[in-house]
Amino acid sequence: MADAALHTPLLTQNCTSNGEAHLAISIDSSSPNPNCNHKSESFYCDVRNPFEFLGVDGYPLPPSSTADPFRNHTPKIEGVYEWVKIFLSVPIALLRLLLFGLSLGIGYLATLIALQGWKDKHNPMPRWRCRLMWVTRICARCILFSFGYQWIKRKGRPAPREKAPIVVSNHVSYIEPIFFFYELFPTIVASESHDSLPFVGTIIRAMQVIYVNRFSPASRKNAVNEIQRKASSNRFPRVLLFPEGTTTNGRFLLSFQMGAFIPGYPIQPVVVRYPYVHFDQSWGNISLMKLMFRMFTQFHNFMEVEYLPVVSPSQSQKEPASIFAERTARAVASALNVVQTSYSYGDMMLLMKAYEMKQENPSSFMVELTHKDLDYRINTMEALEFLDKFLSMDPDNSGHVKFEDFLEALRLKPCDLTRKIFEFVDFERNGKITFKQFLLASTHVMRQPLFQRACEFSFAMCHDGAHDYVSREQFACTVSQIIPFTNDEDVAELFNMFDKDGDGKIAKPDFLNCLTKNPLLIAIFAPLLPDEFLHVSNGLPEDATHLLC
Repeated sequence: MADAALHTPLLTQNCTSNGEAHLAISIDSSSPNPNCNHKSESFYCDVRNPFEFLGVDGYPLPPSSTADPFRNHTPKIEGVYEWVKIFLSVPIALLRLLLFGLSLGIGYLATLIALQGWKDKHNPMPRWRCRLMWVTRICARCILFSFGYQWIKRKGRPAPREKAPIVVSNHVSYIEPIFFFYELFPTIVASESHDSLPFVGTIIRAMQVIYVNRFSPASRKNAVNEIQRKASSNRFPRVLLFPEGTTTNGRFLLSFQMGAFIPGYPIQPVVVRYPYVHFDQSWGNISLMKLMFRMFTQFHNFMEVEYLPVVSPSQSQKEPASIFAERTARAVASALNVVQTSYSYGDMMLLMKAYEMKQENPSSFMVELTHKDLDYRINTMEALEFLDKFLSMDPDNSGHVKFEDFLEALRLKPCDLTRKIFEFVDFERNGKITFKQFLLASTHVMRQPLFQRACEFSFAMCHDGAHDYVSREQFACTVSQIIPFTNDEDVAELFNMFDKDGDGKIAKPDFLNCLTKNPLLIAIFAPLLPDEFLHVSNGLPEDATHLLC
């Protein structure tokens, strides 16, 4: 080799002297692959990925957060002071419990009388019935007193109903709804499940509650229409919403849901704080009975309520509800001096499921379902279904899935293709995957424009056209050419995943449903697909727009 001058490149342009290509490794701290040109620096790219035929060059993986907005910071009674205080407070707690029971009973009876014979729930409650509800409102204040809120610090004032027909508040405990019932007597938006709660269900019906099933698009749309209808008329009370959708520990703000902002009316934000030293009053990962007991055994519980200036939608141009919600959320976060997060009610559901299944680190199962780096929204029910699948891969509850367990849950066998599928998810090459990686990789593949068409093509390629189903023999013959199954039992296990009704054949709906629930499996059918799927340019097959029709 000739001596190198200072201007001689360290690597020649093409090959080494013996004709072999150079191996160059490029390191980039912002992206695992330097060739990735995606707008987000957290976008993982891998030229070996087995989903290239769909136009997938990676999947968005926002950086993980260590924040846990649902953690109560005093779940256990600790310290001599707390134990002594609880011991001394037992007689007081018994009196408070008596006051709580009497107030709840009297308020319930007053509400029953106010509701007696009232059938026209579509219109506002008549004035004389509203006056009767003052008895229940005073009882609500007595309940707050029994919980240790002898006085409540207020800052600012509620805006006139004509100026701000909608009120939104952060949500930390079950105390806020009781306070607002006493203070404002608003119409609230609540889950349908609250209607069946003893005593509480009857009382909130008197508030002309707007029920919503958050898992039903039709129910959510109807709730927005009702919010708009009641906010538009001064004959109705204010409409109160907790846009976070669930309680937090008050140290973070969850992503706001859109229900309060779609109607486009001015909104008054309210922030509620619970200053404490020894007892965190937030309703996080702590049982209701334990939280109530701790409240009954405190000398006093502090609560601060601040009414913020009214936030109005932009008048100069039609402002999207998402921008209106973001401006309101910033006002609330600034007043509380807390961090805005992309966590949502769906993350809380994932967390509770992880606790229920006794996972080693439940908070690692929160993925920030509304993160700005995601180009799509992940449905809560979808996320829970993928969590069930992931937990079936995780026998030791560690929160990490190894290659062997991954294959066993998907009924696959080790080969080059299945390793590529696993490595597509395991971009860090740790030999194990997290739930966040599994969920985001799966949903990203499933959201591709060509995914559904690829599923239909795969079904068509698996059967002979003589029937509208895939037989066991046809399925075995097809997949055995791709995955090296060692015996008929292994093929039968994969077949049974698709054959949900167990009739020995896979109908098209069952085939498509299985791939929708297990989108990573579409890669094993890639060799069967037409050539149009296998020539990818700029994220879509060349001249393959007809495949979307």
